[in-house]
Amino acid sequence: MIAPLVGKQAESVRLATARGNLWEGSVRSSKTVSSIFRWLQYVRRGPQGPLLMVGKTERTLKRNIIDPIIEMVGRSRCTYRSGAGEVDLFDRTIYTAGAHDERSADKVKGMTLAGGYLDEVTTYPESFFSMFTTRLSIPGAQWFGTTNPESKNHWLMRDHLSRASLHLTRDGSVLRSSGDDVLDLHRFSFQLDDNPHLSADYLASLKRGYVGLFYKRYILGEWVAAEGAIYDMWDDDRHIVDTLPNMIRWPGLGVDYGTTNPLVGLLLGLGEDRRLYLASEYRYDSRVSRRAMTDAEYSAALRAHVRGYQPLAGQVPAWTVVDPSAASFITQLFRDGWPGVTQADNEVLPGIRAIGSLLGNDRLRVHSSCRGWIDEITGYSWDPKATAQGRDEPLKQDDHSMDAGRYAVYTTESLWRGHIPTQPQEVTR
Repeated sequence: MIAPLVGKQAESVRLATARGNLWEGSVRSSKTVSSIFRWLQYVRRGPQGPLLMVGKTERTLKRNIIDPIIEMVGRSRCTYRSGAGEVDLFDRTIYTAGAHDERSADKVKGMTLAGGYLDEVTTYPESFFSMFTTRLSIPGAQWFGTTNPESKNHWLMRDHLSRASLHLTRDGSVLRSSGDDVLDLHRFSFQLDDNPHLSADYLASLKRGYVGLFYKRYILGEWVAAEGAIYDMWDDDRHIVDTLPNMIRWPGLGVDYGTTNPLVGLLLGLGEDRRLYLASEYRYDSRVSRRAMTDAEYSAALRAHVRGYQPLAGQVPAWTVVDPSAASFITQLFRDGWPGVTQADNEVLPGIRAIGSLLGNDRLRVHSSCRGWIDEITGYSWDPKATAQGRDEPLKQDDHSMDAGRYAVYTTESLWRGHIPTQPQEVTR
């Protein structure tokens, strides 16, 4: 059952009359629900002609937008045909597309559109967005979109939102602009308080799920640049431990592969105190030893390290999570009969968010023997050149233990999440 729109939700729907209309702000702030209401109105009453719905991928589009629409209007009025890449909504056929890389712009070349819906716009390449807007050539065509905030230098903020002709601000004020540089774009900024249907307990839990940069963006709804230390919540006194609790399971061994760079293996344990522990680290740096090792030698050395680690007591980690670019080393581990070998989930920003949240909530600690991780973390920083271009990227230097730890934690989340005090699953609505 979908609750009726109130307050800023209803006001944004009323004001979404421009060629472009974008809802942005905190997670769970009701921006997506508001935008969907307006999109449903447009599908029913807008000009005739082809329509398009876009997500980062078609899978995320279905999860974030199409499934909620089906819940709102029923399957008799909305049917998703994934194989065809189409949605039938109110007797109109709507094309669907993903926009995850530069090649995505080819998907809309040649289209003539009467309207579109864009989910998670900041995740698209600028080339796709530019191509999409040129396709809205039927008279009266409009587009509607949503996004969470990113860097203040992101192309969407720099070239579009900052030039909006109308801005419904976070405090509810309506600001109007005019001039040669202003776009026919209405911008609606949402924050958590704009969703009256969230309980106090849920809000508290949600806020615990984000820290630092991601708290500012996804809880406060601010467009802020990624600057300085990535894990600015790190505290030697709190996060480094000399003794470990009893472990109830060993989710994984995260491996960052290197030949001229170090190879790092970090063992992740789940303690009976409901915390994660980076418990032991293997690190080999050919630049220090002045001798490169083969994949077979690396495999044998890692095996000896794991077998010799006393707290494991003969157990093996559930997964051996390896840098996905290390194809030859993964093959070697399979040949040697390593258990649970898998490619790491290398989505960098979600992995960083997971690590940051765990550190900020004191749910991840590091044994003092893991010197590579401890030495690298205070210098692990955002790349200022990428930040200036509106991208969030870590500086690629002295990050091998950082990567190995991220692989171990993020890729094995399904094994430990149920044991860690609850934090809500990330959603974009």
